Amino acid sequence: MKKLLAGLAVLAAFHTAQAAETLSVAATPVPHAEILEFVKPILAKEGVELKVRVFTDYVQPNLQVQQKNLDANFFQHQPYLDEFNASRKTELVSVTGVHVEPFGAYSSKHKSLADLPLGATVAIPNDATNGGRALLLLDKAGVIKLKDNSNIAATPKDIVENPKAIKVRELEAATLPRVLNQVDLALINTNYALEAKLNPTQDALVIEGSDSPYVNILVARPDNKDSSAVQKLAKALHSEEVRKFIEDKYQGAVVPAF
Repeated sequence: MKKLLAGLAVLAAFHTAQAAETLSVAATPVPHAEILEFVKPILAKEGVELKVRVFTDYVQPNLQVQQKNLDANFFQHQPYLDEFNASRKTELVSVTGVHVEPFGAYSSKHKSLADLPLGATVAIPNDATNGGRALLLLDKAGVIKLKDNSNIAATPKDIVENPKAIKVRELEAATLPRVLNQVDLALINTNYALEAKLNPTQDALVIEGSDSPYVNILVARPDNKDSSAVQKLAKALHSEEVRKFIEDKYQGAVVPAF
């Protein structure tokens, strides 16, 4: 009888495992993959096995989801997704907003923006939305003046006043922490700043406020955004446990947006 009960228990466990949903999500390492790793046990209780695939660039996570190699991704904000969809002819959609990573300007050579010398070299991301975001922050800080300081797609050509005659270098976002000691100023996405052991709230010479419109979002395809597994992940990412995790771990460098 004991053997029969043990066999039935194993069979039940097997069927439960078989019934579990699997959800594969692309993410950049910090903070996105860390947040997803924290969420794994929460989703497991909901019958979803979360598999996190870590990427260090901003292109492949979208392409892999579009091509149905992965189910969703978590690394970008809406302006970036809009620009990506338009330029790559993809059809990815936002599922929900999760957090804001206030964007900052860093220097290993100068202690304040006022210390920037004439002809200073300033590095910004080379993708349209984050490049525009960097220029808007420089405009707000008074380093430059843009033709339209509400244009999130601003480029260096839109600079109309440049009192310090700064030279703008556009580089891939992921490389910016590595060139920090080669330039006077670098505007770095917070995920890459955190990976480089920079503390945005302490090390940035200027940083966006918590009212930043660049909320990082969970992204999927039109055909799976309403699926049970994706919606369970969205709900988990809005849980009080995740809010506390973000607030405790990142100390203002990452701010919950829910």
